[in-house]
Amino acid sequence: MNAPRILVFAGSLRTGSHNLSLAKAAAQQLEALNAQVTLLDLADYPLPIYDGNLEEASGVPTAAQTLHATLAAHQGVFIASPEYNASVPPLLLNAIAWISRVNDNGGKLAAFGQPIFAIGSASPGYYGGYRGLLALRHLLTLTLNSRVLPQMVTVSQAHLAFNEQDQLKDEAAQNMLQEMAKQLVKAAHTVK
Repeated sequence: MNAPRILVFAGSLRTGSHNLSLAKAAAQQLEALNAQVTLLDLADYPLPIYDGNLEEASGVPTAAQTLHATLAAHQGVFIASPEYNASVPPLLLNAIAWISRVNDNGGKLAAFGQPIFAIGSASPGYYGGYRGLLALRHLLTLTLNSRVLPQMVTVSQAHLAFNEQDQLKDEAAQNMLQEMAKQLVKAAHTVK
């Protein structure tokens, strides 16, 4: 059985981002399960704020087209998303908005219908970004017709949760991440 291709990225560009640490920890777990992991940085894909007038005048930016192709080329995707006001952070929401406007042979939502998604969040708060993950799950499943694993990774007290190698120090959080990684690899094997 071939190793599944899994894309991992954080919905944050902030220096010292807890969600970037979570994305790196997830990439390590997935690689340990022999997945082919691509760790993507949204900073490498600058996008203007989505505007229908801009799209009509200039088309979909090249960065969005590249992100769309990258998503569609993977069998699994793990998104580590911060919680902003109990919802999806603007950076991630904007990237998803632009990606969803790419109309290739599979249609505008092709990049979201192909891979299996898994989501997680690391937050200094008590709930570990749980409310933001509910909003992200809603966006992915109900709006973009994506398949999202039921397991979510929530890391509370994130400012204390990671060591210098971006590994989780808490055993319960580490077990949650390991289980999600196993389920994502297993589900990704079902995607062609």
